[in-house]
Amino acid sequence: QVQLVESGGGLVQAGGSLKLSCAASGIIFRVNAMIWYRQAPGKEREWVAGITSGGSANYADSVKGRFTISRDNAKNTVYLQMNSLKPEDTAVYYCNADLNTMNYWGKGTLVTVSS
Repeated sequence: QVQLVESGGGLVQAGGSLKLSCAASGIIFRVNAMIWYRQAPGKEREWVAGITSGGSANYADSVKGRFTISRDNAKNTVYLQMNSLKPEDTAVYYCNADLNTMNYWGKGTLVTVSS
């Protein structure tokens, strides 16, 4: 069964750091772009960062300079290093990717930033 599983969320103080991981598992022969989204309480899901299979990365303006997306193609895993965290970064973070011929979402990991 092909799936995406996020990990690494938790509670951190403002100014702190966390690193999220998202691993694709199952029988996988192709992974295209891998993307992080987040959804804060009472808000719509928003795009955070994406990275192509070749390693080109893009970021939302709200996280540019603080977050870094990377991937390990051998492990079918994408990471999100989050530094200088702010209370407004509090959200459930979701991983999204095109695996083989279908699009998949992970179940999310909660990040809570206290002030």
